[in-house]
Amino acid sequence: MSFENYSAQHLRYSDLGFSLDLSRMDVAPDFSEKMQPKIQQAFQSLAKLEAGEIANPDEGRMVGHYWLRNPDLAPSEEIRKQITEPIAAIKGFASMIPTGEIAPPSGGTFKKLLIIGIGGSALGPQLINDALGQVGKMKPYFFDNTDPAGMDRDLAEIGPDLAHTLAVVISKSGGTAETRNGMLEAKHAYEEAGLDFAKHAIAVTGEGSKLDNFAREEGFITTFPMEDWVGGRTSLLSTVGLVPMALQDIDFEEILAGAKEMDEKTRVPDAAQNAAMKLALAWHHEGRGKGERDMVVLPYKDSLVLFSKYLQQLIMESLGKAKDLDGETVNQGLAVYGNKGSTDQHAYVQQLRDGLHNFFATFIEVRQGRQGESISVEGENTSADYLQGFLRGTRRALYENGRHSALISIEQVNARSMGHLIALFERAVTFYASLVNINAYHQPGVEAGKVAANDFLSLLNEVRGNLTADRKSALEVATAIDGDPEDVFHCLVHLAANGEASHTRGNSPLDDRFHL
Repeated sequence: MSFENYSAQHLRYSDLGFSLDLSRMDVAPDFSEKMQPKIQQAFQSLAKLEAGEIANPDEGRMVGHYWLRNPDLAPSEEIRKQITEPIAAIKGFASMIPTGEIAPPSGGTFKKLLIIGIGGSALGPQLINDALGQVGKMKPYFFDNTDPAGMDRDLAEIGPDLAHTLAVVISKSGGTAETRNGMLEAKHAYEEAGLDFAKHAIAVTGEGSKLDNFAREEGFITTFPMEDWVGGRTSLLSTVGLVPMALQDIDFEEILAGAKEMDEKTRVPDAAQNAAMKLALAWHHEGRGKGERDMVVLPYKDSLVLFSKYLQQLIMESLGKAKDLDGETVNQGLAVYGNKGSTDQHAYVQQLRDGLHNFFATFIEVRQGRQGESISVEGENTSADYLQGFLRGTRRALYENGRHSALISIEQVNARSMGHLIALFERAVTFYASLVNINAYHQPGVEAGKVAANDFLSLLNEVRGNLTADRKSALEVATAIDGDPEDVFHCLVHLAANGEASHTRGNSPLDDRFHL
């Protein structure tokens, strides 16, 4: 590996404190030239997307998350106002929390947040809280699943402060089961504590949605709009993320500014100077345009531990598609996993170096170790020196064994650099989707899972209705209700585990018996 090659494969945005090093991805020198027709098509497709072309034919909607950080790009004055007016309302609302102008009925001020959402409606705010949350500000708790034990744990930790906890319910439609369940569980907890849930709650939702109607009927403190041209996995810089950020006193305008800066850099129709396109091309080259390599994301900073999880949703939900734009079955995707460095050097880096070669890595370097001076831990070396050493050493060790990696470097984790990272990967995903001829902005697989879950719940209620004091096998219950015996068995086991039935185990599931 020559220094000349490193320099040639190193793209630097000095004014942003950002760089991308692809020298250890071994992209063929003529690859970009061969891909030129697809590259130009990708640039044109993104330009059309930003201009307001319908991008999600399933729902007949535009995809406008790029407008959120630059409202001047919005295709109409109405949409510009849908961006700028909520920002002003959010700032005004958040400013009234610490002063007590908006306060809980019992007096005092709101001290904690309970954020209720699923997918992008929770994961984005979780990422920003982990990366930029400030000690002493409103601490957030998350109902991000329909797991009752998880909710109980958070409620126990909130404890008596529930009376001073502001609930933020986030759902575009209000029909998402996990969010609805979390809201009803929270409502019950507030009522059990003698509190009026509505007087402690706000909603972020689509206008006229089920949640919007519920919030108005119940008398929530206020609601903020969520527009239909913002998808969940790209909603962090919409009201979904801005409301929690403002309540935590996180400078969301700096994040928006950072995203806008990266958008401008990666809007340049020159692959050699466009970090997002270079990333997309590297992914394509490594996986031969078919996702044949997984991506392991390794941020070397504790505050970015959730970044791999965030990218997992953004990338896998966007790129995991059965059909391409021509209707051909392609089963596209790019699997993403990761944790953080140098923790992973004591976890799965052993396999990455010596085991199955089915991945490439994306390292994220934060150049500044900490603000302020560091002590020496061995000789003249600091903890930050060791972190840098582990990053460089791990990357070299992987490459020496034929494992490729990209390296993204930022100066420090702050609001502006988070905007850079979020925008970079959003645009890389859009470019990659175009390169492999798929639609990144619909998710039929997610909807299929919801339909199957509803089918199971309907069956569960039929099974409930068929239980009696007589001992029955799963096969007998299935015959009575014309259901699949295995699904019925799982229903019966679930009911027994949650106190609604008794379960007598036999030698196998066929021999098990259930009764009231």
